[in-house]
Amino acid sequence: MSDSDGIVRFVDGPSGRIAYRRTGSGPPLVLLHPLALSGRVWDPVVDQLADHFDTIAPDARGHGQSGWDRAEFGVTELADDIVALLDGLGFPAAHLVGMSMGGSVAINVAGRHPGRVERLVLADTTAWYGADAVPTWTQRAEKVRTTGRPAQIPFQVDRWFTEHFRRTHPAEVNRVVGIFLATDSAAHAQASLALGRMDGRELLPSITAPTLAFAGEEDYATPPEMAVYAAEHVADGTALNLPGLRHLSLVERPALAGLVRAHLEGTGLPAGLPAASCGCAAGVRS
Repeated sequence: MSDSDGIVRFVDGPSGRIAYRRTGSGPPLVLLHPLALSGRVWDPVVDQLADHFDTIAPDARGHGQSGWDRAEFGVTELADDIVALLDGLGFPAAHLVGMSMGGSVAINVAGRHPGRVERLVLADTTAWYGADAVPTWTQRAEKVRTTGRPAQIPFQVDRWFTEHFRRTHPAEVNRVVGIFLATDSAAHAQASLALGRMDGRELLPSITAPTLAFAGEEDYATPPEMAVYAAEHVADGTALNLPGLRHLSLVERPALAGLVRAHLEGTGLPAGLPAASCGCAAGVRS
């Protein structure tokens, strides 16, 4: 059994204290959140997984309640924080599930420290944003610094969720918006620069953890071909295309936690999770 029930705890990290929430029992599972959010974004998914896993949802450096010394950082440093978290909790290895920025961090952890990752899920993420990533993300970071956070909401919400979900689940949309509004703009901007500089493609072949990579069919932040690329370049990868979803697939459809659980438990995909019940469709397998 975990040592808490969603209460915020801390371990020491390279750049300050790392905040995390821990719920459930079973094999350790670390959930890594997207840019400009926090571990609280995972709450609906934790509700689905805590009966089967010891779920740990940390806040990234400078996000949520985690500390930050205001020094520049890259994705490698964000990954070092996760290794420090595992060390602080006494876990030689754990499952990793990363969404968006969290998936990029998970690639870095699993590629540089393959023995620390049992099984890996990469949701709506990428190892590399492309040849124009640096100028694109530099511009985005500047907008984060110079634009008030409320004014950024329409852009974010349109990327995160489908129009149907925004219309039918306003409370959940507002919950995620609240996490975004509470995020430190300086940390958001620095993490944006980190994603722009990131190129984790050379790390993918070093990943030994069985890997499930998926993306929403309507995700124009990290489209499905990025999941396919990751799955094709790890030792044991599967890619799925999720129809009717955008960038925060697991938040929009928490029932996809069943798909995550099946992969983490090694029961096979999509056996026991027919497409009609989980809202997913098999795409490219490697």
